Amino acid sequence: MPESKTHKAAKIRGGRGKVLTEVKIPGKRRLDAKIGRLAREVEKSGSPAKIAEAIKRLNTQKTLRKELLVSNEDLDKAKEIAQQVAKGRLTIQNLGRTKRRFNK
Repeated sequence: MPESKTHKAAKIRGGRGKVLTEVKIPGKRRLDAKIGRLAREVEKSGSPAKIAEAIKRLNTQKTLRKELLVSNEDLDKAKEIAQQVAKGRLTIQNLGRTKRRFNK
């Protein structure tokens, strides 16, 4: 399925300088975006399993700030999942970046 316009816009928005999209990570996986020292994943589906997979992809980035973008309705759900799955600090924001939750 092709990437939606909102997904593409969310992963590159706010990027200053070099924005790398679909960055290869171990295990034949890809990270949505890497902007300087920021690793970003966008998960719009709201599925707990998909949110956990996105967090696991962010866990591969040890030295970067990690940011997960989800819809407004899924902010608290994503925080609960992050408390179980995430390793290290993780910022969870809505797609418009007006609300945020922190893990650890």
